[in-house]
Amino acid sequence: MVPVLVLMLLINQMDRTNVGFVQDDLRADVGVSATAYGLGAGLFFIGYALFEVPSNMLLERFGARVWLTRIMITWGAVILAMCFIHNVWTFYGLRFLLGVAEAGFFPGVLLYFTQWLPDSSRGRAGAIFLGGSATAYIVTGPITGALLELHGAGGFAGWRWMFALEGGFSILFGIFAGFFLVSRIGDARWLTQEEKDALSAAVERDRRARDRAPRTSQLRLLFHPQVASMTCVFFAMALTGYAITFWLPSLIDDIGGLSPFEIGLLAAVPWICAVAAMYTVSHFTDRAPDRRPYLAVALVVSAVGTFFATLGSPWFGLAAITLAAVGGKCAATLFWPMAQSGLDARIAAPGLAVVNSIGNLGGFVSPTLFGYLKDTTGSTNGGLYTLSAASLLALLGVFVIRPHGGGKTGPRTPDAPGDRLAVGEAR
Repeated sequence: MVPVLVLMLLINQMDRTNVGFVQDDLRADVGVSATAYGLGAGLFFIGYALFEVPSNMLLERFGARVWLTRIMITWGAVILAMCFIHNVWTFYGLRFLLGVAEAGFFPGVLLYFTQWLPDSSRGRAGAIFLGGSATAYIVTGPITGALLELHGAGGFAGWRWMFALEGGFSILFGIFAGFFLVSRIGDARWLTQEEKDALSAAVERDRRARDRAPRTSQLRLLFHPQVASMTCVFFAMALTGYAITFWLPSLIDDIGGLSPFEIGLLAAVPWICAVAAMYTVSHFTDRAPDRRPYLAVALVVSAVGTFFATLGSPWFGLAAITLAAVGGKCAATLFWPMAQSGLDARIAAPGLAVVNSIGNLGGFVSPTLFGYLKDTTGSTNGGLYTLSAASLLALLGVFVIRPHGGGKTGPRTPDAPGDRLAVGEAR
């Protein structure tokens, strides 16, 4: 089932961010200004945040096979509907509905793993699953750029073809996934009864261990020093990550003379470099007694990259954005294992949920801010300066975070379950 989930996540990321490649088309054909585009791109995260918890509750009730495929088919339908955008309000509404439709998918898959795998295996499955997110950044540009080349076919604009074909494919793959996902261990036809009993017993032992941990309200967690520091750091990282995601195609388009497919290919370059750097850094820091200095360096690299993007030619800007993407991805790789080990076991699960849900609101703030600044100043430089400042301010939060739950230091074991899985959507 894991390869199916990986492909679902890859398609999920592509459908979430493909709007970044049609900003100029929406302005020309529909009248969506830079401010309206930024707000619409960010409205996704409002719908996503509002419905994430209810969606996970419904997954527990209906089972993963029904609910995860429902999520995918629904978001595919919304993407398909986006080919009929005719004014700014339909753009706003459909972006919000896309967030509602996708809500619960990522945490739902992580919850699904807890129903199928014991702690000793969950980290590896999670790492494989998250590989789909990293891959999505690389393939989204070329695929979307190629679809935009259909401009004029059948009398339709290329961006309408893109939404129609990507949305239709998501619906079909959601139906396909329904034949492979299995909600309960007892329904797995590829396991013997003995294997089912052994796996069920292992998962049940882990569930009982988690249930013994005391509950903590999310309101109280907001004022926990560790959680507050982590949330601030992750919010700054999300600001940069989503700003690059939604505005990179526009920045590349400033080079001039490029076809949509060529823009898509160039948009993949920063993420190829970032993913390579991410895995290299994680290899060398797995046994580090304290990840905070490395995280601080990554944030500085991100800040330098976004600042340099305001200088020189568009080609120089692309190189600078690549540097910022490398810093951002490396920061995410260092942050989440540190966040997992930095929270007391009694508040780790709800604490990480608070960090993820509030921090991800950076995905609403940054594209909205970029759009407003571009319309009022004629440039995205103000937004890039803001990203640099946010990354540098996050350095203060980094050294407030204790590296381990009890504040102890010491060699880390890369095989520890908490180190394997980079929980969260720093995508």
